[in-house]
Amino acid sequence: MTTPATRRTLTRPRNGRMIAGVCAGLAERFGWSTFMVRLLFVLSIVLPGSQVIVYAILWLLMPNRDY
Repeated sequence: MTTPATRRTLTRPRNGRMIAGVCAGLAERFGWSTFMVRLLFVLSIVLPGSQVIVYAILWLLMPNRDY
C-alpha cells in the first residue's frame, strides 16, 4: 500500500510549466519524459481531432500542486 506522499497523482506542477503544466503533469504521473509528452502533443496538432479541446479540459480539471 502506498502512502499519500509517494502516490503519484495527476496534478499540474508549479515549476517546469510551459503553458499550463498539463503535459508536465501527465509526464510526471506516468513516469514519462516531459519533452516527449510535449513533442507528441505538438505533433498531434497536425492530425485531425480535438487535441486542443482535451488540453483545455485537462487544464480546467487538473488541480495545481500544493507543494
